[in-house]
Amino acid sequence: MKFKTLDEIALFGKRVLIRSDLNVPFNETREISDDTRIVASLPAIQQAMASGAAVMIMAHLGRPKAGTFQEEFSLAPVAKHLSKLLGTNVPLIKDWTSGVDVGPGHVVLLENCRMNLGETDNDEVLSKKLALLCDVFVNDAFGAAHRAHASTFGVAQYADECCAGPLVVEEVRALTKALASPKKPLVAIVGGAKVSTKLTILLELAKKVDHLIVGGGIANTFLLAKGKNIGSSLAEKDLVEEASTVIDQIESRGGKIPLPVDIVCAKTFNQNAEATRMLIDEVNNNDLILDFGSETMNEIAKIIKNAGTIVWNGPLGVFEFDQFSSGTRVLSEAIAESAGFSIAGGGDTIAAVTKFGVTDKVNYISTAGGAFLEFLEGKALPALDMLEKRAVETK
Repeated sequence: MKFKTLDEIALFGKRVLIRSDLNVPFNETREISDDTRIVASLPAIQQAMASGAAVMIMAHLGRPKAGTFQEEFSLAPVAKHLSKLLGTNVPLIKDWTSGVDVGPGHVVLLENCRMNLGETDNDEVLSKKLALLCDVFVNDAFGAAHRAHASTFGVAQYADECCAGPLVVEEVRALTKALASPKKPLVAIVGGAKVSTKLTILLELAKKVDHLIVGGGIANTFLLAKGKNIGSSLAEKDLVEEASTVIDQIESRGGKIPLPVDIVCAKTFNQNAEATRMLIDEVNNNDLILDFGSETMNEIAKIIKNAGTIVWNGPLGVFEFDQFSSGTRVLSEAIAESAGFSIAGGGDTIAAVTKFGVTDKVNYISTAGGAFLEFLEGKALPALDMLEKRAVETK
């Protein structure tokens, strides 16, 4: 993909609007539980400030109802955290679509853009208002690149100048390296609760990868496709045929889907549930499969060790509960120790990478979830397409 970058545009004295991805998770006490996305957004903001630009940061948080202010979706905690990270006060501007007061070298955070009417509809009037706020629009939100919204697509269409921020540039570079010309063997790990949410990516990966590792509820559906009893575990029985198609497709190419031969089960799903390791053929009707067993993980670790390229999205088990975290921990450590190029993406994956202390040992950690998956599928990402289009127009 070819688009203008932040380094190619003179920023001094200009009003710069940066679309960042600050959609971070919170704990029960409304504190930010993982600031990975905020930290990843800092380079673009710092570069613009250091260049003497008047900087406005535009971002979303969650899925608020458009047209009304909702405190639970306010970016106030993010503004506070940004102030700490940048070492300067970052005011939060509540009503901003008609104009923002910010001086050169300073920065403000604009309240949740999804509270604006027309944001998710890519409303033309709103898009033009956003474009009028700035001299330069910078899209640095790869995590929202698959959305054709006013703050990602429309504003880029009408802004005087626009470019990609450093995070977007790095995300595209890393994902292209992993998929366009990957060092073999190419191994993909896809975890999650449901096959239905990731069926298209599973079918697409089955055409490309040498080995496909599935985890979570997805693995349970694949076990059903192999005729295994999964007890009362989470699965989608109506998608067994599709799971069989994925298995057949990858095995016909000589690849592997290493389904668990041993698992870790419980009778109930809670933090204090007793964990029991057993062979897959020993599962009873009232068992819940919540993690992969040690024998299975030994096999998966060998596959990872020999991989040339590793793409990871989603945990293997319920890693949030320590007694069911071993599978994802062993996977994390195997990826960290592998000589292959590794890229990990998605909220749960980032949480796992952080929990098991391998952040610095994964070659690239993508801040994106949905955009990460759609890029893997080979789908066009609307916001990036608009950046490409504008780059061609201004040559």
